[in-house]
Amino acid sequence: MSAIRPTLEEIQNFEGKYPKQLWYLFFVEMWERFCFYGMRGVLTIFMADQLLGLALSDKDANLKYGAIQAFVYAFTFIGGIFADKILGFKKSLFFGGLIMILGNLIIAFSPQALFYVGITLTIIGTGFFKPNISSMVGELYKEGDPRRDAGFGLFYSGINAGAFLGGIVCVYLGKSEDFGWSYAFLAAAAVMVIGLITFVYTKNALGPIGDSPLLENEPSKRKTKEIAVYVGALLSIPLVFLMIKNTDYTDYFMYSIGPLALLYFLYETFKENSEAARKKLIAALVFILFSVVFWAFFEQSGGSLSLFAKYNLSDKLLFFNIDPNMVNNSSNSLFVIIFSPIIGLLWLGLAKRKIEPNTVIKFGIGFLFLAAAFYVFYSTRFFAGPDGKTSLNVFTVSYLIITLAELCLSPIGLSIMTKLSPKRLSGMMMGMWFLASAYGQYVAGLLGAGMSSPDENASAADKLIAFTDGYYQLAIYALIAGIVLVALSPLVRKLMQEVK
Repeated sequence: MSAIRPTLEEIQNFEGKYPKQLWYLFFVEMWERFCFYGMRGVLTIFMADQLLGLALSDKDANLKYGAIQAFVYAFTFIGGIFADKILGFKKSLFFGGLIMILGNLIIAFSPQALFYVGITLTIIGTGFFKPNISSMVGELYKEGDPRRDAGFGLFYSGINAGAFLGGIVCVYLGKSEDFGWSYAFLAAAAVMVIGLITFVYTKNALGPIGDSPLLENEPSKRKTKEIAVYVGALLSIPLVFLMIKNTDYTDYFMYSIGPLALLYFLYETFKENSEAARKKLIAALVFILFSVVFWAFFEQSGGSLSLFAKYNLSDKLLFFNIDPNMVNNSSNSLFVIIFSPIIGLLWLGLAKRKIEPNTVIKFGIGFLFLAAAFYVFYSTRFFAGPDGKTSLNVFTVSYLIITLAELCLSPIGLSIMTKLSPKRLSGMMMGMWFLASAYGQYVAGLLGAGMSSPDENASAADKLIAFTDGYYQLAIYALIAGIVLVALSPLVRKLMQEVK
């Protein structure tokens, strides 16, 4: 642990491409993403496992997956507000990490009997953890520092290194006859412990970044408010538990939290004295709304594509055999690690020639790639045999294209939220970004359920047709969204003003 606590100015006046604190946050986030994506990758197949899982139908597994993921991201909005107003990013992150570890340990102890209890804790924990680490990355840079995007690009590689490892390890453990589902959730808990220990031993190097916003208050008053947040989080456990058990309650929650968040956003926006700041917040809202659509399509990976991999993919990738769900759960992360620096260099090269597309156009290009990816997912039906099994190679090409879509949108999205947000609202805006993901996940579950064959005893060939028909529809909608976003580009650029 660093003995000397640096000032914010010392941190932001770093030499070279990256501040050393970025590497600390990189490793903390890497292990948390191993935990999150490892768990995400096994959720649907665990819930649809008729023998050792929850024995849900494919449709119910998709709906439940969408509900769980929606709650995870919805709680990041709530966690972001509490971090902004009371806890600060550091305490929020530590508390969230502890709750996540406990949740995964409970599921590992008894996956079938205690699944909903454990997943409830994991949801609440992630809500306190996730938005705050991204906000701290943003604070490592002065406003206008051109190295910020490169920093978020590296941070994004950390996210995906963890996701890649978690995707392989947890699917392998969960589906292995030698181990089983308990070991998958135990692995998620173990790596989260590593991440939290890393944070404890490096947080001093972050200086004032992430400290409580109430440091000027009397210690006793501050402590009372902090304890109230912790108690409130624990008191919400039964409520979240009920809403996950019954997806009807999820619907009511999602119908409520979005409008309330939007009203709160508008309240904070019009409270801003600066007209320039208000315009930037409206621009951020455009990115947030389009990201809902993007994640609704992209997040089929954890829902319908998991079941598609289970029922309809061969296990032959190039010259070797592999579980198709390992490919489904890890290829995106591997492609991000490989192509993230290449795309970053491409943007830099275009910028030198003064032809780099602006952020809005990049978002639009992301949707066009998304449309292409789902068209290739649809085309897998033309490579299928009579048994309904199709090419894992073509499926993997789809993931390469969908990764290019993600790289045009997600790392840039994290960065643009920090650029367009006033410092006092950085946690809330990061929470809004993740709340958009919550709605994306929720809609992803609904879309996936709609693609599931109504007959649980349907043949693999029938399921192939049902899934690929759905992917064809998504390809068309993604294409339309991309064209609309490119058309809106001049208007949104005006709202963004000097922000690139």
